Amino acid sequence: MSLRRIRPGGAAAAAALTAALSLALFGWASSGSSPAPGGGTGQAAHAGFGWFHPRPAPGAWLQASLTGQSATLSYPGSLHPMHGDDGTVTVGSTAKSGAVLVYLNVTPKQGAESLGNWTDSRLEHLREDGQYQVHLDGVSPALHFRGGPGRCVIDNYTSKIHNNRYDEIACIVRGAHATSVLVAASSTAAWQASHALLEKVVSSYQAG
Repeated sequence: MSLRRIRPGGAAAAAALTAALSLALFGWASSGSSPAPGGGTGQAAHAGFGWFHPRPAPGAWLQASLTGQSATLSYPGSLHPMHGDDGTVTVGSTAKSGAVLVYLNVTPKQGAESLGNWTDSRLEHLREDGQYQVHLDGVSPALHFRGGPGRCVIDNYTSKIHNNRYDEIACIVRGAHATSVLVAASSTAAWQASHALLEKVVSSYQAG
């Protein structure tokens, strides 16, 4: 799932998110939880994914699940539900201009994507969807999400609509009953203010 119907955004709008995102991160840090023992086994040493520590989200966070599945996305109250494709979960934040600054999406597995081919599948999907200047920034080792194994990539691209630049963490996660795709993205202008929150969202994801 990639971003659609995006309007232009700017650094000023992105900066306005910093306070809200900082409060959300403070809530995580103050929740009394610590990284799950062994959650980063073999992962912290992998460049770009040392932040991944699967654990429940803070109790004050909201949750949304895929219809008919137990795959659950947790997110802070600073974000809100957004319009998305049927059968998906979409949450995010927009600027007053309507520009999407933060975008979270969970989609059931729909094609031939798998843990084994995830890197190529994700980049190919972006290009097929019309995104361009797609650049791969990082590939995870095998990750142990809550409820099942997964793999992630970190990439950036320019959207086909309004030519906006986005950074994303995109993961495929295989649960006991179903496989789902999780995307946690932000505009490049908002990345510095939001990437730590996106990492917490990914770490708290519950497989279905």
